[in-house]
Amino acid sequence: MKSKNLLIGIIGLLVVMVLAVFLLFKDNSTLVSAQEFEGFLHSSDGGAKNVWIDDDYIYLQLAGKYYKTARATFALSDLTDFPIKLKSHMSFGKVFSGIGFLIVIAIGLAVLARALFLMFGKQPPLINATTSVPFASRPLSENPDKLDESPSPASPITSSVKFEDVAGIKEVKEELFEIIDYLKNPKKYQELGIALPKGILLVGPPGVGKTMIAKAVAGEAGVPFFYQSGSSFVQIYVGMGAKRVRELFSKAKAHAPSIVFIDEIDAVGKARGENRNDERESTLNELLTEMDGFEESTGVIVIGATNKIDVIDEALLRSGRFDRRVYVGLPDLDERIQILEVYLKGKSHALNLPEVAKMCVGFSGAMIASLVNESALNAFRRKSPLIESKDIAEVKDKVALGKKKIQSFSEKEKNILAIYQSAKAISAYWLDVEFDKLTLMGDFILDIDKEVLSRSEMNNKIKVYLSGTIALELVFDEKYTNAREDIKKARQIAKEMCEEYAMASRILTNEADISEILTLAYEEQREFLANSKESILLLAKKLLEKEKLNREAINEIIRVF
Repeated sequence: MKSKNLLIGIIGLLVVMVLAVFLLFKDNSTLVSAQEFEGFLHSSDGGAKNVWIDDDYIYLQLAGKYYKTARATFALSDLTDFPIKLKSHMSFGKVFSGIGFLIVIAIGLAVLARALFLMFGKQPPLINATTSVPFASRPLSENPDKLDESPSPASPITSSVKFEDVAGIKEVKEELFEIIDYLKNPKKYQELGIALPKGILLVGPPGVGKTMIAKAVAGEAGVPFFYQSGSSFVQIYVGMGAKRVRELFSKAKAHAPSIVFIDEIDAVGKARGENRNDERESTLNELLTEMDGFEESTGVIVIGATNKIDVIDEALLRSGRFDRRVYVGLPDLDERIQILEVYLKGKSHALNLPEVAKMCVGFSGAMIASLVNESALNAFRRKSPLIESKDIAEVKDKVALGKKKIQSFSEKEKNILAIYQSAKAISAYWLDVEFDKLTLMGDFILDIDKEVLSRSEMNNKIKVYLSGTIALELVFDEKYTNAREDIKKARQIAKEMCEEYAMASRILTNEADISEILTLAYEEQREFLANSKESILLLAKKLLEKEKLNREAINEIIRVF
């Protein structure tokens, strides 16, 4: 490389020398006729000052300019009054040429100096074919081309959001209050030997306010808040993602107590092994290490948010990392009313909020915000000073269908959902299958981690997942598409019973054995639900009114029968 730089410098210097010689010997005189030349000799401004002669031309200098004429056409006798000099091979017009010559020489010296600097100066570290560390995996400070120019982790944010600013998450607030109290008064807990939870995972569909909840926790506790998206850790170059994780936690520890919020954590926390990606795995390993006990992270709480908990690596979900999982569901009727009140604040309207809330079954907080804004625009287009019910009705489908068609329900569909969910709840109640609360939408059956399960327990869970379909057949004599996910879960349990746990009638099983387990559970549960039809309808009616019922409310209804 050094010899190459020197060669370039020498070639450059030679080119400069050729240019210099060209300028030096270039003839810059203007060729004129003999008559013009004679006129210049005797011009009124003093005439020629110097006259030169060679074999072909006669030259003169006049007012700083140079002229020549053919020697054969000019009478030399006219030059008797002028001192004549012989011109060898020197050209004229050297005022300009001299300046140009100096410029060219300066350029040549600069080229040579640069070549010598590159030859003997300090070189940046280079990676050759035998180097074990790839070029792009080195730290950014050692990478001269700066292939990765992503910014370092953000500076801490002082959140001004409070829980009173976030409507419709009453149960979530209750779960997080002790975390806030710990951040405010850590000594009180430390004296009792209570450790700070390492991580909290917010799980829920898009738009339910997971980011706002994290900001509210930071705002209530009055601690610094570090926000990062999971995708910001996913780098092309090996080692860069892990480096960003270390930098983030280093800053968070320096500002402890503090909160690190990683949005869409599934982007970096996907299960390892399948579709192997060394960079993503090294980043995940670094995140696991930072959250684990191998490195002290006292005073730093990690809050993650995802709507795809099923794809997250099990090591990230185990105790000691994300100690607590908080499920943030779609808002129920009362919560939707609260959210509407927040977004309608400062807007003139003539709306019956409970009625509007009933029209928005399946809407997230973000969708309700969009609904209010679209309704206000619709009222503006009508030149109305008030948002009215017809504005809501006109834009509701646009907001709902633009997000996901299934989130828009008619009264008949809501009645179908209520009966379906009520049948599952009553079956779970009598079959001792764990559940927390009954909701109009979504799966409310808890997936309890147990090392040892009996055949009866697995069979009872199958019956619960089949109960909604059976109830709709009993009430409407019809089957509906909303059973798809539950049927899939029931079949998966039956398949595990046959293929993994040998719980079928035969050791070596096939599809017929899976079908036998499902058919038997279906028939037994149909007989049970046929005798519980009245309690299902009563519970469904109550569910339509509230959209969410806790276990105590279900107990009261069931006791009636």
